[in-house]
Amino acid sequence: MTTPALPTPVVSLAYHSGFGHTAVLAEAVRAAATEAGATVHLIKVDEITEAQWAQLDASDAIVFGSPTYMGTASGAFHTFAEASSKRWATRAWQDKLAAGFTNSASKSGDKLHTLQFFTVLAAQHGMTWVSLNLLPGWNSSTASENDLNRLGFFLGAAAQSPNDQGAEGVHKADIATAEHLGRRIAEQARIVVAGRAALAA
Repeated sequence: MTTPALPTPVVSLAYHSGFGHTAVLAEAVRAAATEAGATVHLIKVDEITEAQWAQLDASDAIVFGSPTYMGTASGAFHTFAEASSKRWATRAWQDKLAAGFTNSASKSGDKLHTLQFFTVLAAQHGMTWVSLNLLPGWNSSTASENDLNRLGFFLGAAAQSPNDQGAEGVHKADIATAEHLGRRIAEQARIVVAGRAALAA
């Protein structure tokens, strides 16, 4: 007796990128999640269509991404978050997985507040948050700025890019950290999909 193949988890990245830095992170998350076996959709929230809203509704996991501007997610992302209230009213995203990533020019830059904003948004939708699950890097005399999670965030992937450089200025360790997040969300989504399939059987 053959075991039926499990459905491929579907992950959507709902993100905004003002100057291209956050788009680099989104691509890193996408590539790693795809390599880990997920079907991944990239959705620019400032250009979102009705078909893409439907893709979000059909996803097993939604990853939120935005630059951190003035201590929070960008205005374009806030507009998307407010528009998601239609999904909140119908509980369309309830029990989906959620995760997040952000970028700013400063090493801190109040990025934690953006990640917390994402977690509250996810909680309002009844979603389950997936953390980065990496210990902090670059926090000892023997550590390196090339460590994974070099900025020491736990809630999600955080990056720092100089404000006088374009997308090429995104630090390679931050890209690798975003890739880690992509693999993690794909793996966690696979577990959820498998569990639901087992329960249904």
